[in-house]
Amino acid sequence: MSDDFAIDVQGMTKRFGSLTAVDHVDLAVRAGEICGFLGPNGSGKTTFIRMLCGLLRAEEGRGTCLGYDVIRASETIKQHVGYMTQRFSFWEDLSIAENLDFVARMYFVKERRRAVRETLERLGLAERRNQLAGQLSGGWKQRLALAACMIHQPKLLLLDEPTAGVDPKARREFWEEIHRLAAQGLTFLIATHYMDEAERCHRLAFILRGRLLAQGSVADVVGQARLTTWSVAGPDLLTLAARLQRDPAVEQAVAFGNLLHVSGPDAAALERALAPFHTPPYKWRQVESGLEDVFIHFMSRAEGESS
Repeated sequence: MSDDFAIDVQGMTKRFGSLTAVDHVDLAVRAGEICGFLGPNGSGKTTFIRMLCGLLRAEEGRGTCLGYDVIRASETIKQHVGYMTQRFSFWEDLSIAENLDFVARMYFVKERRRAVRETLERLGLAERRNQLAGQLSGGWKQRLALAACMIHQPKLLLLDEPTAGVDPKARREFWEEIHRLAAQGLTFLIATHYMDEAERCHRLAFILRGRLLAQGSVADVVGQARLTTWSVAGPDLLTLAARLQRDPAVEQAVAFGNLLHVSGPDAAALERALAPFHTPPYKWRQVESGLEDVFIHFMSRAEGESS
């Protein structure tokens, strides 16, 4: 493995009985990168994250996490990784500072009190240090969870749906903090459902039914989908959408405000399908496919392959 990679794994596989939750996944994430991990519920994101941080053992696969063997050195990896779970998992009847002190004890952090004080200041929690965790809003609970998984100074943060249920302002502040930390050299693998958050990542990995379908920059992933999209303005777009969806060349016909976005994987076939509707009062123009279009495309393709 190159020192440039915080995560460099191949063929990672995890089964639960007859279910293959993670199916021979290869993933490489450079140090200091923010990698968005995309996929619907049940796609294998959480299982893969738990395999990386040593909470689950892979049946197959090899590679390194922070330079340590991902199979044989899982206990060592745990000491250098911060893991933020989907659900708030701290003690609500303890204060922010008490929660952080408890986590610091678990990691045997040296100069524990100083570490707690510096973490409170670093994450903007110092003024609320004595507030009970159970009294915090979603955004502040999220900030406490991030502080807790950083108190032992990890080099890699694995965040599982960290902004679920958080208001837009808190989400934006969270992502500003993530980019600030990445600029200092921390690496992130962040599972998310939000397309606007995915666009904030340096690179993406899209997983569905345990299989990695695409990875790279936003532009790379959109390009790999080879999806063509048109937008149309005009009256009664819902009726138009219903008519268009009868044509097999049309994979998606989705409302975007006052427009309809129509997408398909075969550009020529899609253009033929739309040709009869290129008349007034409709106004058409070809547009770049967005991440949401691509997300739905991958899901539709996988469903078609399994049927």
